Amino acid sequence: MSKNFSTSAARAAGKAVPVIVAAQAFSDNLALLAELDSSSKGLDAEQIETRLQRDGVNEVAHEKPPHWSMQLLHAFKNPFIIVLLVLAGVQLFTDKGDLTGPIIIGVMVGISVLLSFTQEYRSTRAAENLKAMVRNTATVTRRASDGHSEQIEVPVVELVAGDIVHLGAGDMVPADLRLLSAKDLFISQAILTGESLPVEKSAPLRGAVPTSDHVAPLDLPTVCYMGTNVVSGTATAVAVATGSQSYLGSIAHSMSGQRVQTSFDRGVNSVSWLLIRFMLVMVPVVIAINWIDKGSFLQAFLFGLSVAVGLTPEMLPLIVTANLSKGALAMSRRKVVVKRLNAIQNFGAMDVLCTDKTGTLTLDKIVLERHLDLDGEESDEALEYGYLNSRFQTGLKNLMDKAVLEHRDLEAAAQRYRVIDEIPFDFQRRRMSVVVARGDGEHLLICKGAVEEMLAICAFAKTGDVTEPLTDERRREIKAMTHKLNEDGLRVLVVAVRRGSAHERPYGVADESDLVAVGCLAFLDPPKDSAATAIRALNAHGVEVKVITGDNEAVTRKICREVGLDVTHSVEGREIEVLDDAALDTLVARVTVFAKMSPLQKARVVRSLQRLGHTVGFLGDGINDAPALHDADVGISVDTATDIAKESADIILLEKNLMVLEEGVLEGRITFGNIMKYIKMTASSNFGNVFSVLVASAFLPFLPMLPLQILVQNLLYDISQLSIPFDRMDEEYLSKPRKWDAGDIGRFMVWIGPVSSIFDITTFWLLWHYFGANSPAHQSLFQSGWFIEGLLSQTLIVHMIRTRKIPFVQSIAAAPVLGLTIAIIVLGMLIPFSAIGAKIGMVPLPPMYFAWLALTLVSYSVLTQLMKVIYIRRYKRWL
Repeated sequence: MSKNFSTSAARAAGKAVPVIVAAQAFSDNLALLAELDSSSKGLDAEQIETRLQRDGVNEVAHEKPPHWSMQLLHAFKNPFIIVLLVLAGVQLFTDKGDLTGPIIIGVMVGISVLLSFTQEYRSTRAAENLKAMVRNTATVTRRASDGHSEQIEVPVVELVAGDIVHLGAGDMVPADLRLLSAKDLFISQAILTGESLPVEKSAPLRGAVPTSDHVAPLDLPTVCYMGTNVVSGTATAVAVATGSQSYLGSIAHSMSGQRVQTSFDRGVNSVSWLLIRFMLVMVPVVIAINWIDKGSFLQAFLFGLSVAVGLTPEMLPLIVTANLSKGALAMSRRKVVVKRLNAIQNFGAMDVLCTDKTGTLTLDKIVLERHLDLDGEESDEALEYGYLNSRFQTGLKNLMDKAVLEHRDLEAAAQRYRVIDEIPFDFQRRRMSVVVARGDGEHLLICKGAVEEMLAICAFAKTGDVTEPLTDERRREIKAMTHKLNEDGLRVLVVAVRRGSAHERPYGVADESDLVAVGCLAFLDPPKDSAATAIRALNAHGVEVKVITGDNEAVTRKICREVGLDVTHSVEGREIEVLDDAALDTLVARVTVFAKMSPLQKARVVRSLQRLGHTVGFLGDGINDAPALHDADVGISVDTATDIAKESADIILLEKNLMVLEEGVLEGRITFGNIMKYIKMTASSNFGNVFSVLVASAFLPFLPMLPLQILVQNLLYDISQLSIPFDRMDEEYLSKPRKWDAGDIGRFMVWIGPVSSIFDITTFWLLWHYFGANSPAHQSLFQSGWFIEGLLSQTLIVHMIRTRKIPFVQSIAAAPVLGLTIAIIVLGMLIPFSAIGAKIGMVPLPPMYFAWLALTLVSYSVLTQLMKVIYIRRYKRWL
């Protein structure tokens, strides 16, 4: 039989995920052991050593954080940082005597890189510290050097294929195992499937039909997977696949390689290259005009380089990183660890949140939802008998027993009984019984179990005070009632009793007959109180919530209805398994609930949503969520999640609360809005400056501004924008998701940039005609006048662009923005009167200049506000 078993889902996703153990699900025990070159007596030391060398240790490969030096180098991976370093290098090479420009650029680059590196390095360390350092062992049968077999404890990492493994309650399954024998074995597969209730596992029966491709590997009853755990029972199994060959290992392997570009990465790159292309086109034009007009190529080239630095939004990496770091700091105060800074902005851009069900929408705790009589009405009698059954059984109590025992108000009544005997649970009967007695000596047998099996052994039905024979018609009615409860996502157990005289003989299965059915108990993993509120809040902010879970459809639909999600359309994993990408995209667009999903099916849905243009967040904590976490624009996990889930996530919540996600969304939108402010301010100002430089270069017999003056002006303007990360956003901006749009930025440049050029040109005219700065002898006056007007108009644009409202009237910037822009305006006006101004070629300006300057700035503000109103009416957006 082939060992290469892969699901259709894996093939559809483009990656074959081998589930080696599934191919051996129904093999004969002796044949399986022979194929694995093993036996019931276990492996000897030589076999173990050979297999460790062949297969490696039993450890799933996991992502290790890069060395700090690699993280530091990665912080330089930004188009603008590269452009700035190139410009600094050219300046240093062409004008070795003046280090001012390269030093200014170096400081900007250094601050940006260090901010980015420090935040991501600290976040990586914090995420690493969340991992639990536990050394697990497994019980195996192995042959000693003298040939005899013995059961020993070995580290899980030393397990090999062919090892005979013994499982007991509380054990973690150490590898992919095929059961050889089992008794009352319940396995919790929540880590892989998300299902709250444990599943029954048993050894294969002789003559069982082999499995095929369309059977989901996780549904195989004879197989236990690495990472799951034993809830109850015992078993002996053989290890078929370990380490990277296991199902868990294959999931980890499927996520190897570089992460896909997120919404943030694509947005920053598109905007960066738009501005770089603009610079590469305009700077040669400026150099050519100045070379032709002034006759000096070197002078024109140095001026062009200064313009290039002025055009480059060199503070973009710093502003972006500062915004993201501020967002990460704000999230940390809400018990959120941000592993990757870019995830903050992706939070704000997110318009679809995919989430698992268990523990996110639900409490991840089974509760007794209802206790009913056989007509479906509330019944305290069914609850009391169910409590006595759970209370007096001596075996390992399952989750449903624990839920029943939460009703501690019945403990006083239980104290009146004493236990006589019990008939333990087994998987053939699917029920268990206890026998209790009171002071009168009468024995009461109380049986609790699965619906079909219980109704088969009941001869009577009790409703109220009436007990009557249980007819076939009545059985059908009870099954219909319990089936309806199942459709509502409830797990149902029937409770039945039989009274009899006391006797000394032990009770057995034969005594479970002619019972009186009294009612049923219905269990559910209930929704969190905060889930519905959080979903409404996310919807109000334009984020659609979809549920993608490994749990069954009925349970998922029930929970989703209770938390306010639309369950009109729901599908199971097997339905999407056969769809191509186009058909899947059509389906995903209208479906809210995805149930019984495999790990790669979850990832396919995430990629489908991304193809449809959505920015996708995924919240999950299990191994089965890791591929989707890896592929989402923002992967969100919790500190109690599996290691592989935490490694795949961008953000880790220290408490699993959807309300924290709403806060993250708002923080992301504030971050994005402030980044957009800088980009649009800089893009429009730079575009206007190029126009102004081209006009001035065409008619002036001297440079409109010296290269060093341009660098100083640019530095002051950039400093004025350092406070933008601390600015507030208008409430209206936070109401819906925000995404990068390079086309909008280009359009914004063309509309708003030339407005500043109009007032640059009026300033040129005033300086040339009114103040007499119309010859090379008076160029310092001209350059000083344009320096101040250009700096103040650029600084003023910070307040004009930061809001779609009227600045200073309807919306006032945050105190840091106000304070820093005022300080730069004052400093800029004082420079021509200072020694620094004289050193860089400036002269004091006459008082009348400042009167004209005030009129220019007021007119500029009015015209910009008018253009803003027209732009918003036409394009329905501003930032």
